[in-house]
Amino acid sequence: MTSPKISPPVGPDAARLRRRKQRLQARFRLPDDALPGSLALSHRRCGKPSCHCADGEGHPLWTLTFMADGKKRVEHIPADWVEAVRPQVEAGRRWKQAAAELLVVHAELLVLARNQRRRSVQPP
Repeated sequence: MTSPKISPPVGPDAARLRRRKQRLQARFRLPDDALPGSLALSHRRCGKPSCHCADGEGHPLWTLTFMADGKKRVEHIPADWVEAVRPQVEAGRRWKQAAAELLVVHAELLVLARNQRRRSVQPP
């Protein structure tokens, strides 16, 4: 059994959504070095009673937190890598936001097509 053909929506709203879709698709190429998740700075105490961290806020520790195979992963990032990793995480976030917005545009076009179909099928 083949699925029915969905006629694309027409009119100014459909044209606006298609332009938005084209803009998003232009941004959609995943950068080669994009990373998922978030980069965060925390502080940890090492546990040595004679260390300066015993009375202070602790040693700085950078981590990248992301989901993989449905599980949360937290990976240590060396401090001298942070400035290189930060733009990669930001690129991943922008890509993810563009992908989510593109899916919303697809849904809005589908709803618009459905509404236009209803109006064309209804008797006057």
